[in-house]
Amino acid sequence: MTGILRRLRLRQGPSERGSSVVEVVILAPALGLFLALIIAGGRVAVAHQAVEASAAEAARAASIARTQGHAQASAEAAATASLTNQTTRCVSTAVTVDTSGFATPVGTPASVGATITCQVDLAGLLPGLPGSMNITATVRSPLDTYRER
Repeated sequence: MTGILRRLRLRQGPSERGSSVVEVVILAPALGLFLALIIAGGRVAVAHQAVEASAAEAARAASIARTQGHAQASAEAAATASLTNQTTRCVSTAVTVDTSGFATPVGTPASVGATITCQVDLAGLLPGLPGSMNITATVRSPLDTYRER
């Protein structure tokens, strides 16, 4: 009886015992890297959306201000509050406000702009990724053409 079993095993080919362990050992790091890449992409996408929204709020706050100095201060405050409310974790943040539109004469179309740069931390997610990434957004908002400046 054992001779018949031995001949049947020889016909079936080599045993595949333990092959699933090898497959898991090969696929686990690849799946881990893929997951980390998805997390990094999500972190960048969420930060980009938050920076874009904060720039829009800052530009709008600057456009409704009465003076150039007040526009600068209110835009910076709006950008900081917006990033804080959206729980965006920036390593560093830079807010630049273009208030040159306040210098144009009344009756001339003008606008103010806000540029926000957020440095997003990517360290530790994937080997080969930079430690941080700068995300920048610029938004312009029109000034009321016939309002005194």
